[in-house]
Amino acid sequence: MNYVITRLCQDCVDGDCLKVCPVDCILQHQPSDKPSELPNQLFIDPVDCIGCGVCVPECPWEAIYREDEVPEIFNSDIVLNTITRETPDEFAVPVIEEKPKPTNEEVEKNKQRWGLSKKPAA
Repeated sequence: MNYVITRLCQDCVDGDCLKVCPVDCILQHQPSDKPSELPNQLFIDPVDCIGCGVCVPECPWEAIYREDEVPEIFNSDIVLNTITRETPDEFAVPVIEEKPKPTNEEVEKNKQRWGLSKKPAA
């Protein structure tokens, strides 16, 4: 089963998942001739993903799900990840600068931002 990066990664782009992916299937949109029209996030190439799941615990934003476990609110993100196959020349494994880990409160606030969590942030 493949994995999907959801919009919980949008504008967060931590990159810890990149360090552990054994097949370099985690990509970022990097068109050469224009600014990206896609969200600022990482994507998983569904063909190259081997379904190992080592990326899941590394994502501090809890943005990665097995395709069959993606919350309904993020179903469109499954299709969004397949765009890596439509224009493969515009995607590459990015170089990400080290960032401090988000706090539990920041993760919860990000989930609320996308409607995944109803619990108010402390």
